Amino acid sequence: MELKVMEVMPLRVLKAFNNAWKAACSSSQGSVLVVPKNKNYLLKPITFEGPCKSSIAVQIYGTLQASTDRSAYSKDLTRWLVFENVQNLAVEGGGTINGNGKIWWENSCKVNDDLSCKDAPTVCALTFYNCKNLVVKNLKIQNAQKMHVSFEKCVGVEVSGLTITAPADSPNTDGIHVIHTQNIQISSSVIGTGDDCISIVSGSQKVQATGITCGPGHGISIGSLGDGNSEAHVSDVTVNGATLAGTTNGVRIKTWQGGSGSASNIKFQNIEMHNVKNPIIIDQKYCDQDKPCKSQSRAVQVQNVLYQNIKGTSSSSEAIQIDCSEKFPCKGIVLQGIDLRVGGKAAKAECNNAKIIEKGNVSPSCT
Repeated sequence: MELKVMEVMPLRVLKAFNNAWKAACSSSQGSVLVVPKNKNYLLKPITFEGPCKSSIAVQIYGTLQASTDRSAYSKDLTRWLVFENVQNLAVEGGGTINGNGKIWWENSCKVNDDLSCKDAPTVCALTFYNCKNLVVKNLKIQNAQKMHVSFEKCVGVEVSGLTITAPADSPNTDGIHVIHTQNIQISSSVIGTGDDCISIVSGSQKVQATGITCGPGHGISIGSLGDGNSEAHVSDVTVNGATLAGTTNGVRIKTWQGGSGSASNIKFQNIEMHNVKNPIIIDQKYCDQDKPCKSQSRAVQVQNVLYQNIKGTSSSSEAIQIDCSEKFPCKGIVLQGIDLRVGGKAAKAECNNAKIIEKGNVSPSCT
């Protein structure tokens, strides 16, 4: 069954989408919900909620634009477009999702020092919550209010062919955010934003990213983990095949002091760096707040991390920074086939409180 969201008056757009979703979700046959080509829909926050009776394909050929009326988000300052509790869902089509984030960036505490970051809005453009057997592909997602795409408490996810863009100075505009999600594959995507291209945080397992182009942005990150003395676990992450250009970090693991848990069984392989400020970094003393963070004895354990075949150029003299906890030193860190240079010369490595094994040619070296 195919359902189209046709041209409607602006005040009725939300109702039209809700009615189309309700019909698709209640159908016992597989349904296709179509956003037509060359159509532009201005949408207030909306949740497409399951469970549904059968599989659904949402084909976005046109453009979905977020309302710039910030009061429209008064009920939920964290989400704009949401798919929740849906199984066997595909969202695709080559269309555009535009978060119209400028009004949010201008009112961000990261831009305006007069604004408090406590309880600040964190609107994500596209959220998938508690979904299973999910495919998201061939979409343009741009200028999110904060994060562009978030996968939370999802299982069995395939992501491919996404183009995610926002200005380099747009605050907290992560490209793809993965939290409490298992068995997710991200491939063949181009991401350039004002924050992490991909961020993988607590509760995530069996995450694979391949064929990623990243920049501008803050690189590909695991974390931050352990904020507010919390327990965090991330495991079985593989980033294999990525190009990063002009980013402030390359492949990064970041944890707060005072946290607990672990980040383990992580592989960063076959990665090209072009003018990246911190190509390889483990920071167990991450501190993203105005006041200095207190030194604490607890830490998230970082262990069994492989960096293999990582080459290119650094924009800073220290291409490798591994700064681990004295109480919980990093274990099983393997550097293999590393060649990072700065200005045509050898770069430096700064490595503290870590058990590191080097294999083959490694430049710069931690030893």
